Amino acid sequence: MDRKKLWLIYIMLAVATSTWGSAFIAGKIAVESFEPATVAFFRFFGAAMLLFPLMWYKERNIPKPTKKDWFLFAMLGLTGIALYNIFFFLASKHAPVIKSSLFIAANPVLIIILSVLFLKEKITKNQVIGLILALVGASIIVTNGDLGIFVAMAFEPIDLILLGAVICWALYSVIGRVVLQKYSSIVSTTYAVGFGTLFLLPFAVRETSLTDIASSSMNTWLAIGHMSVFVTVVSFIMYYYGIQQVGAAKASIFINFMPISAVVMASLFLGEAFTLPHLIGAVFVLFGITLSNYKKSVKNQNLKPKKKLV
Repeated sequence: MDRKKLWLIYIMLAVATSTWGSAFIAGKIAVESFEPATVAFFRFFGAAMLLFPLMWYKERNIPKPTKKDWFLFAMLGLTGIALYNIFFFLASKHAPVIKSSLFIAANPVLIIILSVLFLKEKITKNQVIGLILALVGASIIVTNGDLGIFVAMAFEPIDLILLGAVICWALYSVIGRVVLQKYSSIVSTTYAVGFGTLFLLPFAVRETSLTDIASSSMNTWLAIGHMSVFVTVVSFIMYYYGIQQVGAAKASIFINFMPISAVVMASLFLGEAFTLPHLIGAVFVLFGITLSNYKKSVKNQNLKPKKKLV
């Protein structure tokens, strides 16, 4: 892969994971009107309405899925769409943003471990150091430089929900790497979203009434629409394309862009302060991600052929 294409992929991954940071804000707005599973259902139902026509238009020669393929698509829908988002929106409603952000920032660690164990991906020294620096940066951002918050944090039942979210997203990323060996990022995302929407439907029907829908605010639907179009359709396709090209372990490190974007968007839209610790943390994250993807360029020296002595 040439360097120009590689950097385009890195930019796509950065944009995709940065967009996910806005889900923290949109999720907070949406759960004011609906329960977590209902928010997730509406989000992915809207995404599915966009993804299936896009897939049918763009993908002309989709391989016929086998029973194993359908099972893998269903697992993607269960882990990364249904369960992850139920856990995520539960955390948005009941857990502090700091704690939620810290758990999500830990995602790359588990993804890398699973990638090494099951996908046999090779991890370099730079990736390990870069991951540590990025995690430190993410921690500085979400704690606003007060790392003593770690000590003050006590175990709560919601922590198990957050841990479940981390495990589900790691499984989604690793299983996705297997699926992407046969299917494009659009096809993989579309079928995953389709299955996830079906899994979420019974929860939404059980916990939501027509009265809830009628009384919901315009801001709620704007938040759900944003999550459907940008956080799901656009970003998921870009993230899966990145996994397909550079592997799950390397792509996962870009998840550390999430806390940066979440803090920036909170300062822009919610009036929260962007402080010096946020800037320092962002520098750590950017340096860590750059280091983890750094490779020494080897210049091929063209040696002139020696003249034969006649």
